[in-house]
Amino acid sequence: MNTRDRDNLNLTLLAILCALLMLLPLVTTFDDFLTTWALQFGANNPLQAIVPVEARMVVGLLGLAGIHAAASGSHLVVWDGSGVMHTLFISWNCIGWQSLVLLGVSFMSGLRGHHPLEARVQVVVIGVAGTMLLNLLRVAVVAGIAATVGVTPAVLFHDYGGTILVVAFLFGFWIFAQRWILGPDPSAEVEAVA
Repeated sequence: MNTRDRDNLNLTLLAILCALLMLLPLVTTFDDFLTTWALQFGANNPLQAIVPVEARMVVGLLGLAGIHAAASGSHLVVWDGSGVMHTLFISWNCIGWQSLVLLGVSFMSGLRGHHPLEARVQVVVIGVAGTMLLNLLRVAVVAGIAATVGVTPAVLFHDYGGTILVVAFLFGFWIFAQRWILGPDPSAEVEAVA
């Protein structure tokens, strides 16, 4: 990847971050509206089927952190330090499909050039796996905040912190991919030599 392509990718990610931060309250409100609407019409069923599996994985992560938790279907229960139970509902809209869309958009910019197919596949696999792990950790952090600090801070982190985490991950991911997987664009090296 040549310097111009890296600058374009970084500018794309920066533009996405700025747009998200400016539109964050609107996006959060609109996401809540869409979630309610989709739940009423059953449009959420394919993604909702993933939620029980993700909830059990989150319980495992919370257990590693010493937080007592349990999952039942789409519901996650965490207990705070005084033994009070907090029930959290994980909807299809909370599992992180938006971050996969942002990753896909960044692929269009970051994978331009003449990189080997093997390097491109590695970037896609690592990006998708990293984004899925990030989403698991994000949900676990929301539940952990609910158990340790309270439900209101957990909701605030869910609504705002998650978006910032995803964009920060994308920056870190593309720095890693550009440096250790993609390297310089072979066509740019040929142009520089010619």
